[in-house]
Amino acid sequence: MTELETAAGTGAAGPHTPHVPLPVVVVGDANVDLVLRGDVVPRFGQAEQLADSGDLVLGGSASIAASGIARLGVPTSLVARVGADTFGTFTLDALRGCGVDVGSVEVADDEPTGLSVILSTPEDRAILTVPGTIPTLTGEQVSRVLDARSAPGLLHVASYFLQPGLARDLAGVLARARSQGWSTSLDTNWDPDEVWAGLDQVLPHLDLLLPNRNELRAIAGALGESADLDDVALAVRIAQRGPRVVVKDGADGGWSVGADGAVVRAPGVAVDVVDTTGAGDSFDAGYLAALAYGVADEGTRVRWATVAGSLSTLGSGGTGRQATPSDLERELAR
Repeated sequence: MTELETAAGTGAAGPHTPHVPLPVVVVGDANVDLVLRGDVVPRFGQAEQLADSGDLVLGGSASIAASGIARLGVPTSLVARVGADTFGTFTLDALRGCGVDVGSVEVADDEPTGLSVILSTPEDRAILTVPGTIPTLTGEQVSRVLDARSAPGLLHVASYFLQPGLARDLAGVLARARSQGWSTSLDTNWDPDEVWAGLDQVLPHLDLLLPNRNELRAIAGALGESADLDDVALAVRIAQRGPRVVVKDGADGGWSVGADGAVVRAPGVAVDVVDTTGAGDSFDAGYLAALAYGVADEGTRVRWATVAGSLSTLGSGGTGRQATPSDLERELAR
């Protein structure tokens, strides 16, 4: 038995063993990212700047998370929409190459695939996005996919604020999914409008919410919580509305808390960062893979998340260096 299987051990639920992880369905954005590194702070006035490097890679929070989960050996499918164009073909091929089932990705004949330009530095990044097909995903499409499944698993939704049609339907979709036996999770990502509306209706139907610290504070503020509270107190207030809150904490790793206020922490892995794009999505992937494998210990689940998130920064783009089972085994053994 490998270290990965040992970590899952007796945490497997029901008939599912470490060798047969639960399936994961990821819902959300599928697009391409153009990642530029170096001198990437724009200067207008027709000034030409020379960047150090640029890569066209798989993008979209949902796609990156799905790729990370699949790389860890979990059967993973994506529900999304792309265009019938070059970028759409690139996106589907990249997902297949990562082991993601794209049978539930719709291809739109008359809409372009989404595109994000990532201006990346080791410390931070800026993102410019052309939405394309990203906002056109609907709750009806998601429910059709879940209804066709013979057995439930884990349902993860990403990029809530980039998909207004899905967001309007999401509370109902999640409630129906949970009634069918699915576990549910959400990574809202950042709200470009910084309004953070609608989550009060969604939270009661979630098992997990996976924000970073900035998103945590923004969500809590929109829910009427006091900015004077610290991060843990805000997370507990949110957890009391339904989901366990699992927080990405940058170089410090991550932590999670439930409604009882007990905090579980795990450190990150010290690495020479190449690109932070998608690190939060890979964090999600590590945590959800641990759940899929039946890992019962919350500390171990958060550790899977922090290892997966940290290692993803060693490569360009969100999927260039995502963790493999052997990577995870090595770090968990330390």
